[in-house]
Amino acid sequence: MTALVMVAFAANSVLNRAAVGGAQIGALDFALVRAVAGAAVLVLLIRLRHARLPLMEPRRMLGGLMLTTYLIGFSVAYLAMDAGLGALILFGGVQVTMFAGALVTGERPPARRWIGAGLALSGLAWLVWPGGAVAAPLWSVAAMALAAVGWGVYSLIGRGSADPLGDTAAAFVWATVAGFVAVVIQTGGSTVNTASLPGLALAVTSGAVTSGLGYALWYGVLPRIGASVAGLVQLSVPVIAALGGVVFLAEAPSLRMLGAAALVLGGIAWGLWPQRTRGSSAS
Repeated sequence: MTALVMVAFAANSVLNRAAVGGAQIGALDFALVRAVAGAAVLVLLIRLRHARLPLMEPRRMLGGLMLTTYLIGFSVAYLAMDAGLGALILFGGVQVTMFAGALVTGERPPARRWIGAGLALSGLAWLVWPGGAVAAPLWSVAAMALAAVGWGVYSLIGRGSADPLGDTAAAFVWATVAGFVAVVIQTGGSTVNTASLPGLALAVTSGAVTSGLGYALWYGVLPRIGASVAGLVQLSVPVIAALGGVVFLAEAPSLRMLGAAALVLGGIAWGLWPQRTRGSSAS
């Protein structure tokens, strides 16, 4: 289930690159349509279960705020930031947030997991670091850092979820409201005014399937794994997204990509490998 969630997260990146990078839809418009589609599908599933969807519970409101922070911060940051640098800041920030949350809640990740995280993050830096000089406005760096914290805290909240579908649906409803306000402010009263039909289709797919259902599944997985494990496995997302770009966007693979992918996945495997206790023997 965790592997399936990581594939869904990576698919979001591929869909975003195809839509926004292909100039099919604006960044904030993509975020808004994504939130609306996710909210619509999840609320429909709630109604089919004949269940209620309380929105004013403090925990759900906080989850909505954190999801909104991630979605808007992510979109705003990429208005003036290289995609590789953005990915490094995002996933590095998520890693720090998740490990900090693990320590605050009493989890004590073993040394092996810290080492694995360091190796995987090094591989990620090798994979996404842009060539030549790197420069980004301070506001875009701050926006991506806020997005990382938002997603990290959103994931930490999910560790206590007893109703993954309801919690995710409520978060998307709140994100839809905030996203609509953000787009209206940016465009001066008009929304989704530069979107093509393919761009809208990609945004709807991202929202309804790989975001809405993917995030609900993530909330179902989180209570079963530790915060540090949740942070570590997410470093696989850029690698899966890079492979998805090769398969679906005709992007050219390189030796750098293969080497970095091996380092990232090797670091994750090292960090997750069960420690042998003293006195145990091979079976």
